[in-house]
Amino acid sequence: MMRILFLVLVLVCCSPLSFSQTVDQDDVIRVETDVTNLPFTATDKQHQFVTTLRAEDLRVLEDGVPQKLFTFQRETDRSLAIAFLIDVSFSQESTLPAEKAAVRTFIEKVVQSNKDQVALIPFTGFAYLEQPLSRDLLGVYRVLQTIEVAAPAYLGSGRPLTGIATGPGLPAPPDEGTTAIWDAVALTANNVLANAPGLRRRAIILLSDGLNTTGRLRQKEAIDRVLAAEAVVYAIGVGSKRDGLDRNALRDLAERTGGRAFFPDKKFDLNAAFAEIERELRTQYLIAYSSTNKKRDGSYRKITIEITNPELKKLNIRHRPGYYAK
Repeated sequence: MMRILFLVLVLVCCSPLSFSQTVDQDDVIRVETDVTNLPFTATDKQHQFVTTLRAEDLRVLEDGVPQKLFTFQRETDRSLAIAFLIDVSFSQESTLPAEKAAVRTFIEKVVQSNKDQVALIPFTGFAYLEQPLSRDLLGVYRVLQTIEVAAPAYLGSGRPLTGIATGPGLPAPPDEGTTAIWDAVALTANNVLANAPGLRRRAIILLSDGLNTTGRLRQKEAIDRVLAAEAVVYAIGVGSKRDGLDRNALRDLAERTGGRAFFPDKKFDLNAAFAEIERELRTQYLIAYSSTNKKRDGSYRKITIEITNPELKKLNIRHRPGYYAK
């Protein structure tokens, strides 16, 4: 009797149907290992994506020391965790409807509801988690529709993201109607993407004019938190003639995290910018290695990818420039 019961338990617990219902591979809790996963893209002189690289065409250096790769994948299908960080300060009043439409189109084309996750974070002086990371795309669309410009206060139902120290001798919280871009980027990386389950590709898609008028953190701190979350920033600069656009700030933020900045105009609209991001996500490589430096002291490790194939020397390689040894 006990033997029969044991066989029944084995069949129930190990059958494909039962397993798929109880365990989702992408929701397995991340564990700390000494493995460094690094997505990267390669483009040629004509800015076309190159998808024919081989592991022997390159080498990876960490703090100048060559590393041995044990994973090299082309066009990786690893799951995505994307946080849309949307500036809803008054300067975005005329552009927000087009931004929301482009975000929805991008989600419809790129996000796979069976494995990818999306979050929506509108921000002014504070960043509001209107939609935590979710696969429920219909729910995401409903929330996206409700996001409106702050005039001057933001009236959404999302909770403000917290985690920046306050108190005597520290910068005061921002006022309503201001724009704290670096605070929003840092909190999104730390509170949303860093907690994404599984070994996902993590990305912030920032829509803003780049004019940081307030906040408690500097840009460098925001970049450090993005790198600590193993994420990348794609910045889409959307500004008005009246309020302007800080291209340098957005470009610096994106490039220093391994992403790109886009500045839509009459020749290159919002949908085209999102299409470029889609192409990049679909043509990424993934490499993985175990660092020769086994110290886990929280220090920053600089990563460099070098092309060793002399026939491919003119390629441009884009990746996050390093990580923190947790």
